[in-house]
Formats: sequence, C-alpha cells, structure tokens
Amino acid sequence: MIEMSVDIPTADGAMNAYIFHPERDGPHPVVILYMDALGLREELSDMSRRIAAVGYYVLMPNLYYRSARSIDVDGRRMQDPAYAETVALMWKYNRALTNAMVDRDTEAMLKFLDTEDAARKGPLGMVGYCMSGRFVFRAAGAHPDRVAASASIYGAGLVTPRDDSPHLSAGGIKGEMYFACAETDAYAPPEVLEKLRGVIEETGINGGIEVYPDTHHGFAFPNRPVYHKAAAERHWERLFALFRRTLHK
Repeated sequence: MIEMSVDIPTADGAMNAYIFHPERDGPHPVVILYMDALGLREELSDMSRRIAAVGYYVLMPNLYYRSARSIDVDGRRMQDPAYAETVALMWKYNRALTNAMVDRDTEAMLKFLDTEDAARKGPLGMVGYCMSGRFVFRAAGAHPDRVAASASIYGAGLVTPRDDSPHLSAGGIKGEMYFACAETDAYAPPEVLEKLRGVIEETGINGGIEVYPDTHHGFAFPNRPVYHKAAAERHWERLFALFRRTLHK
C-alpha cells in the first residue's frame, strides 16, 4: 500500500490531503472520500485503506484546511463536558464551511487527479459521510461526465430551502447515486427522505435510498458509540458493488 500526503492548490490556498493506493497494477480507478464533521483522523484513514486495498486510488482531503491543517475529534467523547472546547472548535470549522467552498475544492481535486500517474483518468467515484453527503450530491450534478458513482452515507443537508441546496442540481446527474440513511437521524428525518425520494423520481436520476434498520447517524464509524457492525459491513458491500458496476467499464 502506498500512502502519502500532498498539498493541493485551490482558489483559497493549499488543501492538505492524503492518498492511498496499491503498489502495483496501476493506474487505479479513483475514489474521493470526503470527511465527516469530526475531521480527518486515523478512523477515516483506515476506511480509505479498506477501499484502496481492493484496487482503488483514494484521495481524502482536509476540507477544514482554511481553518486548520489538522483537527482530530474523538467521536467517543462528543458528550463529555471536559471535551466541550474541542467540540466547539469543530462546530466552528464546520459552520464556516460552505457548499460553494467545497465546490471549488472539488474542482481543484479533479485538476490534481489529472496529473497523477497512479490515478486512472476518466470517470471516478465519490463517497461522503455526514456533512459531506451534500457535497458529493452537488459534485455529481456539477460534474456529470466525471462522476460515475457517488454515495451519501447518512448525509446531512441534502434537501433544504436554501438556494444552494444540493437537490437543485440533481437533474444534471448522469452517474449512479446511492443514499445510505440511518433509521434514526435528526439530520435526515423521514420527512426529508420523503422529499429526497420525490427529487429522485422527478429527475429520473439513477439513484436510490436505503434506510438501515436499528441504526443512528454515524453507524459506519467504528469509534462512535452508535457503531452498528452489521450495518457498517452492509454499507461496505453496497459501496464496493457500486464501484464495481460503474468504475470498471
């Protein structure tokens, strides 16, 4: 396994990011893994390695780079009063991040990937967790000829009344889009999922919603109290099947 860190030039500075890919048999199909609100950490690196280990070039960017090059929040301590200052800092970074900012970052990543010998050119995949579900939703619509597969895992902010709501660009999606949702999720309650189903039906995109029984927001992360092993493994099964269908043509 090859692992390295890079700085990707963007319109707003230098975005530090991490790359994982097999040592041999490249160039490899690309998957961009967008972080959740807790920031980059070893837990996400392990998830990137799991994708890379089966033959993919994985790019994992630090979306908080405008505020800090590193923030590593322990998901097991989110409710710990002694940890409140760290959690508050995380939310500060999170609330400062806009959809437009990440749109620009995605543009920069696509340009960077075109220069990478180990990254296969052409259609790629994306997966976004939590806050990044909306980012991959928007990217799939903004780059229809580049994004062949996108997955939102318990994504937040997928359908909103704002003029930058991700669902507004859904009509441009040409690739396949998968939404994995927790049964109990304040960030994507049933009424939001019902609106999302309406968007999928209205636009006719190749997309689907799967609600995972007995799960809560964050169920795929091993270091979260809500981790649900069976559901997490199912989400991996769905992701790898999606990538096989779309990135190996």
